[in-house]
Amino acid sequence: MIILRARKKKWAPDELANNPRILRELTAYEGRSLKEYFDNDNPIHLEIGCGKGRFITETSIRHPEINFIAIERESVILAAAARHAQQMQAGSLIFVLEDVDNLLNYFKPGDISRLYINFCDPWEGKKKRAKRRLTHDNYLAKYEQLQIPEIFFKTDNRALFEGSLESFSRMKWTLANVSLDLHNSNMEDNIMTEYEEKFSPHGPIYRLEASLRTL
Repeated sequence: MIILRARKKKWAPDELANNPRILRELTAYEGRSLKEYFDNDNPIHLEIGCGKGRFITETSIRHPEINFIAIERESVILAAAARHAQQMQAGSLIFVLEDVDNLLNYFKPGDISRLYINFCDPWEGKKKRAKRRLTHDNYLAKYEQLQIPEIFFKTDNRALFEGSLESFSRMKWTLANVSLDLHNSNMEDNIMTEYEEKFSPHGPIYRLEASLRTL
């Protein structure tokens, strides 16, 4: 897996300051819930690490009955994603500049109906780096605490995928629709990320769906 780093963009500060899809008054929801932002009771689907926003924007367009939130910790990447969403007239979708480590500060158990984790950093190398993976036991415990019923996960990194399979199985999750080569499977309506489109010709895409066990 190749990790893409954000480059500075001259237009990014203006986008961050003025794009209506970026939630800037985040502190107002600390200790409460971002669900309050939406003036309806529609389910919330959350993406952690949104890239340039292609996946979450297209998904929101296809599903206007769902509220979408994308969390991204890199400001330039967030600006690009929000810009794309605004240009494409996305559905009910907002972007939040925040780290996943603070997820519990802005959501209550049961708020999130589905979590998307697409092509996250595999944190290869030293064993202790694996604790920073978004599918590590420590993060799965956060998702369990928030009672997120399902997670959709994609990666092109086999070691990350195999490690994730072990983590999900070890924790309170049941696996389904596990694919070792997504683009050569029978899955329909796969919405690709920018990264996925660019690098899928170089190797297989791995995907799984995990459901939280209630017993």
